[in-house]
Amino acid sequence: MGIVKPFSTITEMFVNVTDTFINDSRPMYRYKKDGEYHDLSFKRMREWVEEFAAGLTSLGLAKDDKLAIISENRPEWVVADIGTLYLGAVDVPIYPTLTAKQEEFILNDSGTKIAVVSNQYQLNKILKVRDEIRTLEHIIVMNDINVSGEKNVHTMSSVCEQGKKYLEKDPDLLKKSRADVKPDDLLTIIYTSGTTGNPKGVMLTHNNLVSNIIGTTSIIEISSKDELLSFLPLCHSFERMAGYYTAMACGCTVAYAESIDTVRDNLLEIRPTIVTTVPRLFERIYSRVKQQVESSPPARQKIFNWAIDVGKRYIEASKQNRTGIVLKGQHALADKLVFSKLKERTGGRIRFFVSGGAALARELGEFFEALGIIIVEGYGLTETSPVITANRLDDYKFGSVGKPITGVEVKIAQDGEILARGPNIMKGYYNNKKATEETIDKDGWLHTGDIGVFDAEGHLMITDRKKHLFVSSGGKNIAPQPLENLFLQSKYIDQFVLIGDKRMFLSALIVPDYDALKEYADSNKLPYKTKEDLTKIPEVHKLIDEDIRRLQKDLANYERVRRFAILEKPLSIEDGEITPTMKVRRKVVEERYRNLIEGMYRGVN
Repeated sequence: MGIVKPFSTITEMFVNVTDTFINDSRPMYRYKKDGEYHDLSFKRMREWVEEFAAGLTSLGLAKDDKLAIISENRPEWVVADIGTLYLGAVDVPIYPTLTAKQEEFILNDSGTKIAVVSNQYQLNKILKVRDEIRTLEHIIVMNDINVSGEKNVHTMSSVCEQGKKYLEKDPDLLKKSRADVKPDDLLTIIYTSGTTGNPKGVMLTHNNLVSNIIGTTSIIEISSKDELLSFLPLCHSFERMAGYYTAMACGCTVAYAESIDTVRDNLLEIRPTIVTTVPRLFERIYSRVKQQVESSPPARQKIFNWAIDVGKRYIEASKQNRTGIVLKGQHALADKLVFSKLKERTGGRIRFFVSGGAALARELGEFFEALGIIIVEGYGLTETSPVITANRLDDYKFGSVGKPITGVEVKIAQDGEILARGPNIMKGYYNNKKATEETIDKDGWLHTGDIGVFDAEGHLMITDRKKHLFVSSGGKNIAPQPLENLFLQSKYIDQFVLIGDKRMFLSALIVPDYDALKEYADSNKLPYKTKEDLTKIPEVHKLIDEDIRRLQKDLANYERVRRFAILEKPLSIEDGEITPTMKVRRKVVEERYRNLIEGMYRGVN
């Protein structure tokens, strides 16, 4: 079926879909409360959005004004988003994990007029920096908490009540504002980490997102019969376009997981047909399965390994139409003994997973494929709305990120950098003309910062990152240099190398300041004979750990270093670990200390 009805703006998309399914008995959204899932109909979502949009009008929000959303995934996020777009205003999604100081920068840079927050904790963060945000006029809290003591702080329900009164006076209020929303209007400003300390605001228009929805649905079949489980943050461009807007455009039901930690249980409760996710979920599932297998009796281990081997041979033979009766029989037995049980852990109805945000390890893709679970991997950036390329259900290759989606051009520059051009390319960086001109050239090609090649079949393979920008396995962009500079403020740290690309969390390799350590050891009467001895003293490890904790207290959780290893000798030019200009050769260092690095991640799920 695909897209329910053509549209040119996200506002029009919402109206078309809710009009079509206004009397449907199935829910538009499902959310967990008090231990049970509750349903929200298409009709109720339409009413709720329009009440809130009218309420925003009563607070003075108008076309082109900015409204920030700081919340975990919940239906109110959708209400805040679409309600804002109804007025031709622009929303600014902010990760709820950010600190008050980080939120202050984004709210000031974007010129936010109204901030919508989820709960008391998020409200407290904003109140802490409110006096420093010059444009902020109102704060709205999704939860029904007591806000009577705070000036210009409202609950979402009170704003909706005010909206109802506005609509009684002027029933055509929202029809007028909706009609004024045009495809080239700015829809959102998404702040993403760059190579400098402060994030950059990516400006995306309605047409940017609409073109990406049309491009992806033309190559991947989604229909109103599908039910999606959503757990990636809605402020992440991948989840917003794929798990939210695209699902809505196709009339799907979307259920919100409580958190990434509860996904395993929520899969069984919702039994979704599609899940948009990041490689971290597959890493967790794979890790649990392997642990269970390794702790099983030898006979069960043998059956499991035999089944995986059969699954891989069956998939390969199927692609060549050469399965044969013996292999088919083996596969049916393997499915009964192993595959069916593992697929039941995902609810038993999965048609496919969509993976984005970070690179999927080839072995993970092949493992799940052997089980009969297909993972469709794509590639893109926030700046490209976000999808540039994607694998298809009938044309995929693990280790690649697929082929360009409909409407998007991709080429490889002379230096190997991947360039993209099309209607999905951002309008630019907000308040940052210089950065925009550095990213999008005069011919409209966006420079991704990634190095890649096309294989013989036209699949794009990403081989390296041109910019030193990490992408965690959870899909977070992390600029290492500003963080490394932060930790170098410690008197006990001489060299600091951040580790975290495609990893589940950040770790670090540290060369200590030996003079400072000697002084500390001497004053505390800690015995040592050599410099190497200093690195092995537990008190020294604790000292550096405390300094790291102090320095990173204002960082977001995903920017914090969770583990570190102390090196016994400095990185040097002679050993090829740093350049003559004192820049770390990351590949050399990571290869040389591979075992040490892997040890920091061992045993962590």
